[in-house]
This record gives sequence, C-alpha cells and structure tokens, in this order.
Amino acid sequence: MMRMKGLVVKNTGSWYQVKTENGDFYDCKIKGNLRLKGIRSTNPIAVGDYVDFTLSDDNIGSIHAIHDRKNYIIRRSSNLSKHSHILAANLDLVILIATVNYPETSTVFIDRFIASAEAYSVPACLLINKIDLYNEEELEYAKALQTLYEIIGYPTFMISAVDADSLKNIKEFLKDKTTLVSGNSGVGKSTLINSLLPEPLANTAEISYYHNRGVHTTTFSEMYWLENGGQLIDTPGIKGFGTVDMEEDEISHYFKEIFKTSKKCRFTNCIHINEPDCAVLEAVKNHHISTSRYQSYLSMMSDLTSGKYR
Repeated sequence: MMRMKGLVVKNTGSWYQVKTENGDFYDCKIKGNLRLKGIRSTNPIAVGDYVDFTLSDDNIGSIHAIHDRKNYIIRRSSNLSKHSHILAANLDLVILIATVNYPETSTVFIDRFIASAEAYSVPACLLINKIDLYNEEELEYAKALQTLYEIIGYPTFMISAVDADSLKNIKEFLKDKTTLVSGNSGVGKSTLINSLLPEPLANTAEISYYHNRGVHTTTFSEMYWLENGGQLIDTPGIKGFGTVDMEEDEISHYFKEIFKTSKKCRFTNCIHINEPDCAVLEAVKNHHISTSRYQSYLSMMSDLTSGKYR
C-alpha cells in the first residue's frame, strides 16, 4: 500500500476527493477509527484539510491522519443540535455575499456570520451583490453598510456578479488566498463563483421571486482554483448560520468595536445591557457604535440566555 499526502478538495458526505502535491486526484474514505479530539462534529474532515492516506490496489484511498489546522469554520448541524458541521479548514478569508434586496440579507445575519468568523480566527470580508438591480434608496443603504463595516475593519465590496468590471478589485483581493464563499440562498453565490473562475462550473438556479428566496444549488463543499492563484471553497447554502459554543462573556469579543470600547466600562464583567457606567451603552447613545450592530449583539445574547446555542 502506498502512503500519500494530499489536500481535501471535495466532500460529498461519505467520500472525499483528495489532490496530491503532483496534481493527481483520488477518491478516499475515512478509516474507521479516525476521530478528532475536542470537536463534536458530523464530519471529522473538511475541504481544505491536509491528510495522509494509503492507496489500495483499486486506487481507492483510506484517510488515516489529518494534519493540524491553522483554523476552521463550522455551522451547527441541522439535525443534531449538539453536533456541528465543519464547513472548511485552513482558510485565509471567508466571504459573505449579502444583498439589500432580491432577497434582503438582514444585518443580524451579517453580524452573526462575522462574529462566527471572529470566533474561529478567520478574517472576514463582505460582498454586497446585485448593485445593478437597486434603486437609489437601496444603493444609498448599500453604501451605508459598506461604510459601516469598513470602519469596523472588514473589507466591503459593492459588486454585480454579472458585470466583469465590478469584480476587478475583488479578483485582486482574492489572489493567492484560500477563501470560503458563503451567503444565504438567492444572493448570487453560484453566479459570482462562475464569474470568478476561468471556466464556469457551479450550476446556478433562478431565484424564486414568488418567495423572494433562492433555491439551493450546492449539496456538498468543493474547492475551485482561481486563474491568478488562490482557491475558492463553495459550501451548501447556509440558512441558519448559528454561533456555536459561545459563552455570554465572549460574545462581545467577536464584535470588534464593542470589545475595544468595553475596556472603558466601569465593571470588567460588564455585559453592556443595563450596567452603570457602561462605555458601550454610552457609545451606542452617541452613535460611535451603530445601533444595528448593538441590536445584533443583543440578539445573540438573548439567544444564548434562552438556551438556543446550548
């Protein structure tokens, strides 16, 4: 049996496609006893992982070891509340594609996503798509969102996935990075991926205008190669991107501007809801912290106290 090392580039549930250093692809399964310490997950291995595998005579691989990850990002598994699902590993960036209409992405969803990226130490970036469809008011709102997130420290691009010119900056930004692309159904994820790749791959589905929601087109995670260096990882559409295993006193750490301001609070264990001399509440009142971000923080806190993330 031949021992090999490779990168997991596709996950279809029980099978993994692994690419070796010399560019060969092998279909692999996980060896029965491979378990990851400390992560209760429905899938021990994810796209982006480096693994060791042995090749049998029929060219089927058996994965027996996984290399240490620099990071990973997960979502709660839909069927087993106690378990999570690893979306991807070893990322340089996670992109959230958002739309201010057709359909609308809520700021709470954006903020939960960014907080999760912060919690898993993955740099986040926001793409506001479909700017070719917006009226004046919607464009103003999109620009306000761009300003809000850039001031906090998240690169934000206004794009139209169907207009090559609007994608120049993002193409440059993605160069040589391994990037997870994410977003609710209908925001144009497959269209964008097709526009960024040398050859169109992902199948796009028309948005269902009847519900103003999209239809899922991806059923498993897969890695694609960019022309100028770098990879994109496409994942199944995320309906409820739940934050996992966050403690009440941690949530504020994942809102950069709240965390920074909280150092001026009178109490070190201040949770910024109704404590006296809370610098965060003062900053919200004076518009130094945006109301929408603070509302997202409260929404995550209330989910926690109602046991939603337990």
